[in-house]
Amino acid sequence: MAYQLVIFDWDGTVMDSTGRIIACMHQAGADLCLPVLEDDAVREIIGLGLPEALRTLYPGIGDRDLERMRERYAVHFVAAEASPSRLYPGARETLAALRAAGLRLAVATGKSRKGLDRVWASSGLGDSFDASRCADETHSKPHPAMVTELLTELGVAPERALVVGDTSFDLQMARDAGVDRVAVSYGAHPVDRLMNFHPLAVIDALPQLLPLLGVDCETHFEETV
Repeated sequence: MAYQLVIFDWDGTVMDSTGRIIACMHQAGADLCLPVLEDDAVREIIGLGLPEALRTLYPGIGDRDLERMRERYAVHFVAAEASPSRLYPGARETLAALRAAGLRLAVATGKSRKGLDRVWASSGLGDSFDASRCADETHSKPHPAMVTELLTELGVAPERALVVGDTSFDLQMARDAGVDRVAVSYGAHPVDRLMNFHPLAVIDALPQLLPLLGVDCETHFEETV
């Protein structure tokens, strides 16, 4: 059955921002004199909404410190984004090719609405998507609400949608929403963990998504060089 909608995660899937997220989390923790975390611990929570991520990283954190951490993380991330994170190779062309083929596109992200709007403005990609859901608008991943709400908004049946993501949270969200999923190998979580959620495929670069969906990318990629 042909897909009508592709739902992308953002950080670690479309944009190469994993290292920046880790660095900003370390800086925010240092501001509050919280225990130093391993990079891998921070990598594990990428994809969650920020409150859920902080409660996972710092069990027992109080509401006051949680809010201070949110503020400090935002300060560091906005400052870092003065030099925008780069898109993964072929991301822009892949999105354009999917749209040219008539597919609808959406984003389901652990970012806040302000954060997603900011990176859309800096990348110029906001017009590529028909809809989006952010972690401060609904349940955080891995709850399936982001996907089910997007399906309802766009009038697409679960069997006609596909989720593309780099974390177990993305793939669990898709599975629990009854939606097929494709994992990317280059993001935050290792492939062996992603395989637990039975993706249709694991791709090593976003353009590899196109032949899976029967989209001919050659002409478009030539035109955008």
